[in-house]
Amino acid sequence: MERRVFDSLGGECELYGIDIDAAALMRGRAWIVQMHERLTRFEPSSELSRFNASAGNWIAVSEDIEALLRESLRAFDVSGGLVNVAVLPALLAAGYTRDFASGPTTQSAPPRIPPLPQVLEVRDGEARLATGATVDLGGIAKGWLADRLASDLGENVLVNLCGDLYARGGGATGEGWPVGFGDKTLLLKDMGAATSGTTKRAWAGGHHLIDPRTGRPAQTDLSEVSVLAATAVDAEIYAKVALLLGATAAPKWLEGRSQGWSLR
Repeated sequence: MERRVFDSLGGECELYGIDIDAAALMRGRAWIVQMHERLTRFEPSSELSRFNASAGNWIAVSEDIEALLRESLRAFDVSGGLVNVAVLPALLAAGYTRDFASGPTTQSAPPRIPPLPQVLEVRDGEARLATGATVDLGGIAKGWLADRLASDLGENVLVNLCGDLYARGGGATGEGWPVGFGDKTLLLKDMGAATSGTTKRAWAGGHHLIDPRTGRPAQTDLSEVSVLAATAVDAEIYAKVALLLGATAAPKWLEGRSQGWSLR
C-alpha cells in the first residue's frame, strides 16, 4: 500500500492507494496543494480572492471554480439554506480574518447573510457576485476535492482531506477502508464521510461555524457530528446541517439522506 501524508487546506491530508503507482499519489498531493493556493481566502492573489474582489461584475472563472460555485448553490438548496458559502462577511465579523494559526482579531456586529442564489450567479465559464458579497468555499471544497481525487487516482484508494474523505474500493482486505467514525472504526467502501465541529477552530467568544440564520457562530448543543453519505461533499453538507439543527432535530433530518451518523 502506498501512503502520503501532508499538510494543506488548513489541516492534515492523507492519500492511500492499493496497487497504485507512488508517483500517482505525489501528483495527487501536488494537485491538492495547488488547489489550496487557488482557493485560499487569505491570499489576495488567489483565484478565490480575485473572484471575491470582482463582486458586481461578471468574471471569467476556471472550470474548477465554476464547478465549486455550482456545487455551493446545490448545497444551499439541499440544506434548506443552512449551508451558505456567502457567510464570509460574518466570519470576518466574528474575528476570523486571517489564518487561524495567527489568532482571531477584533469582533464586530454580525451582518445579515443573504440567501446564496440572491448574490451568486453562474453560467458557462463565468460567474458574478452581487456587490458587497464574498464567499468562502471552505468545507464544500474539501468534500468536492476528495471525491474528485479519489475518482482520478484509482480503483482502490482513500482520500482524506482534513476529515472530509472518500473511500473507493475495498482497501487491503477487500472489506473496506478502516476509518475512525465518532468513537468507532468503520470499514468504508465506495462511500464518503465528513465531520463538522465547533471545537477545533474556536476562540474566546466564537468559532468558525457560522449559522446563516443569525450571522453569528452557531449556538448548538452538539460539538461534533460525523456523517456517512454517497459522496464526501454530501457528507460535508449533511454534517454541517446536523450540527446547526442540534441533537433533537438532526436525526430526523438525516434519516433518508445519510447512511449513518454520530452526534456528540
